[in-house]
Amino acid sequence: MKKFFWVIPAVLVGILVGIYFSPVFSTDNIYHQIKKIDKVLNIAVKNYLETVDTQKLGEAAIKGILSELDVHSVYISAEEMKRVNEDFQGSFEGIGIEFDVINDTIVVVSPIPGGPSEALGIRSGDKIVKIDGQNAVGMSRSDVPKKLRGPKGTIVEIDIKRDGVKELIHYRIKRDKIPLNTVDAAFIVDGTDIGVIVVNRFAATTHDEFVTALQKLSSKGMKKLVLDLRGNPGGYLNQAFLMAEEFIKSGDTIVYTKGRSPEFEEVYVSSGSSPYVKLPLIVLINAGSASASEIVSGAIQDLDRGLIVGETSFGKGLVQRQYELGDGSAFRLTIAKYYTPSGRCIQRPYKDRDKYRHLEGRLELEEGSYIYNAYEKIIAQVKRINDTIKNPSERISIDSLPIYFTRAKRVVFGGGGITPDYIIKSDTITKMTASIRRENLFFEFIDKKLMKEIENIKKAYPNFKDFKNKFRVSEQVLNDFKSFVENKGINVTRQDWETDRDYISAYLKAQIARIIWTREEFLEILFSVDNQFKKALELFPEAIKIAKLQ
Repeated sequence: MKKFFWVIPAVLVGILVGIYFSPVFSTDNIYHQIKKIDKVLNIAVKNYLETVDTQKLGEAAIKGILSELDVHSVYISAEEMKRVNEDFQGSFEGIGIEFDVINDTIVVVSPIPGGPSEALGIRSGDKIVKIDGQNAVGMSRSDVPKKLRGPKGTIVEIDIKRDGVKELIHYRIKRDKIPLNTVDAAFIVDGTDIGVIVVNRFAATTHDEFVTALQKLSSKGMKKLVLDLRGNPGGYLNQAFLMAEEFIKSGDTIVYTKGRSPEFEEVYVSSGSSPYVKLPLIVLINAGSASASEIVSGAIQDLDRGLIVGETSFGKGLVQRQYELGDGSAFRLTIAKYYTPSGRCIQRPYKDRDKYRHLEGRLELEEGSYIYNAYEKIIAQVKRINDTIKNPSERISIDSLPIYFTRAKRVVFGGGGITPDYIIKSDTITKMTASIRRENLFFEFIDKKLMKEIENIKKAYPNFKDFKNKFRVSEQVLNDFKSFVENKGINVTRQDWETDRDYISAYLKAQIARIIWTREEFLEILFSVDNQFKKALELFPEAIKIAKLQ
């Protein structure tokens, strides 16, 4: 019973949170609600047919309370909090490898540069078959980090099977702090002065990483920038502000928040001290770009600072604050909405959670330019759509369209994410290739069939630029890969194969680059078959014109 009373404060915290703010905000009798829950829990513990797991019951009660609020107010267990903290603090402590589980075996995709595994000579393709003397074959993907991660300075022993080596190789590894980078890539497009920076999320280290990347590219002659925020789910609001501030002049509002309580209302104004406030800029976004990504892209668009290219973003404009619960767990509570400089709250309707999760409510327009005359173009689209809808009640009301204006009086749209200035649909691959990628067969094929050739490729192309420009995936390798995926049960048709041939070849080449070098080189090669990226490169004259940088 003692354990039960430890749980009671956690169970009630969702209701008690109202006390943190002010009784003025609610006429509910909070004390009465606390008594009701207390009574239910006590009776359940005493009288339920089976023994009650009070911790599980307490967590379920908290989740139930938060689920009645909105889709982004959530409970995070102590175990989940460990992973969350690692992701957003920008580092973890472990042995420093990227891995995958293939056919029940832990396979090293690549050692993380500067980590203890790399220092000891662990290679891509190595199979970890024992951890601390225990069989590791058959271990689930989620259990691997539990065995390999641990406090800095502690020891873990692993046994590795390496192709071409008869005996297992034993390693005694001292765990260390391993960086989790949020900048995936920063490179100059060959033969141009255009820099590219890819950011995967907004963690505590993002702005520092971003500035380092800007400085690196500037030293290499960067005069224009493509900032890729596609698939970036967001993170810390202050990191989004700091990133946007690099491009926006002093005195301009980047984002502001409005909440029920005045204490949660904040205005973020640029100091304008960055050397990049006149750098021509294009931001890539898509349906996976959310929250902090939308703060950056929304500010750039509203202030006519650059061009937004891609597809309408996710539409998450709710601000959460995290509250610790004392046992390692926490919950996030929505406390405000954020708004772009023009006054747009880009949060989509979320009352229907199923529709929200399926991205409904976003303004998905036809491919093309909406830089100028956007209002006329969308009116024409709405009329075309309405002409196909028989039920008048289901037609879109033009009067309800959420219209806003940028500083230069360009029309932009609110109510469902950031709608780009130039819509370019993402590349589509066939179901065949999607299945190949989902099953991770690109890497598995290289691991099983090409790993012996990796050393020869390294010797032939010691420089990545030479590899990128000169290496070609041979016809024989493509045919071998085709047979490999067919043997894995993938239905390969001639039409699908020819449709995706260039993509398949590029992906195989990119995977080889990732094994030899890093994820940056992997992405740089994939960008060669990325339609949104290639179109963005052509649009800098428009980006310069909009920002009045000529």
